[in-house]
Amino acid sequence: MAETPIVVLGGGAIGGLVAAMLQQAGHDVVVVAREKTAQQITDHGLDVQTDEFGTWHAPLAATTAVPHGASVIVAVKSEGVHDAARLLTGTAPTAVISLLNGLDHLVTLRAALPGVRVIGATIAGETLRTGAGDFGPARIRHRGTLLRTVVPDDAAHLSLVTALRDTPIEVLTGGTDAEVLWKKLRFLAPLALLTTAWGSGIGDALTRDPALTTGLLTEIAATATAEDVPTTAEDLHGILAGFPAPMRSSLQADIEAGLPGELDAIGGAVGRRAATHGIATPVLDTVIAKIRAGLSDADHTS
Repeated sequence: MAETPIVVLGGGAIGGLVAAMLQQAGHDVVVVAREKTAQQITDHGLDVQTDEFGTWHAPLAATTAVPHGASVIVAVKSEGVHDAARLLTGTAPTAVISLLNGLDHLVTLRAALPGVRVIGATIAGETLRTGAGDFGPARIRHRGTLLRTVVPDDAAHLSLVTALRDTPIEVLTGGTDAEVLWKKLRFLAPLALLTTAWGSGIGDALTRDPALTTGLLTEIAATATAEDVPTTAEDLHGILAGFPAPMRSSLQADIEAGLPGELDAIGGAVGRRAATHGIATPVLDTVIAKIRAGLSDADHTS
């Protein structure tokens, strides 16, 4: 049991689920979120529904400021990383674990917290949050059985990681921060990009245009390999083919809602790292352009 509350910065799908599971495991948890979200959570808590781990109501506490000296799990989306960094500045956290997608967020968070170890971790699982206005709890919906976080080897015995092990979340270790982030990004990028580009589950998206799929996987695999995570296109195809065929991505949901989501944090991050290694990414660029064109079309018709 932590002596001080564990702060979960971010009240969305992942942040809400992690906070609710930590509380269910007996930990004192505070969610830090924007004012409206914090008020809704304080007033109504969260309703959690999962296929694998049960259904329950989590009466969580929430606020808009990070307490001084807290242990913090950052679970915002990439577009919220600068706000997260601002909230963390000057709070002297004892430990920070980031669960963001992509790569670039660590630079932002570490710049805001000089001298603090900001751990780059990942979490995988199909989780959605639906709002309930001002008159009831928001709902966190976790689908399927996959719920896994991976932390760097040197964070394995951190108290925050120990707390996560008290929950139903599977906790693994996986090398350095960079290796942990790339081991997820290498399959998250094609999952997000293909499902979003084709507007379908991964089963259909993977087979819709085999040449495009192979080209995309080849470029991402080459980039991951150059970043010291050896990967082949066949590796990635096997990972993606192992997911349930109807599985969709959070990027897909955001784009369909007319939001840019994490397109730059996921696809853009791969492209930028590829460029630093002199790896051409014509297929990646084409898929990103296709998604952006669809977003632009939605803007014009809204």
